[in-house]
Amino acid sequence: MTFARSQKGLSLLGWLVVLAVVAFFASMTFKMLPHYLDFMSLEKSIVSVEKDRASEVRTVRDFYNHISKSMQVNSIRDLVLEDAVTITLENGVFLVHLNYERREPLIENLDLVARFDKEFRVRTQ
Repeated sequence: MTFARSQKGLSLLGWLVVLAVVAFFASMTFKMLPHYLDFMSLEKSIVSVEKDRASEVRTVRDFYNHISKSMQVNSIRDLVLEDAVTITLENGVFLVHLNYERREPLIENLDLVARFDKEFRVRTQ
């Protein structure tokens, strides 16, 4: 009967391993989450041009200014807008290509990489 009594759950070493695994994944999440939130903010800014008629976006430069203001409001400072976003105007439709990547150091020479690549068709009228 003493054998069954000694096997009631994890040992101290088992708990330390579980804690280390949870801490590792939590660290990865906290490093990458801000980049995904920035991407969602940029995505929302681009789509809002079509929904918000008061924004008065008529030219490519207006579109860049709209996104730039949105980046200031959302405190996205570590992204160069002209490198990450390509905007063209064809037949009254803005073609927006959002393409950039973010790297976060993990351990020594290992990095976490998030690549964001999405295209939008935005109609203003």
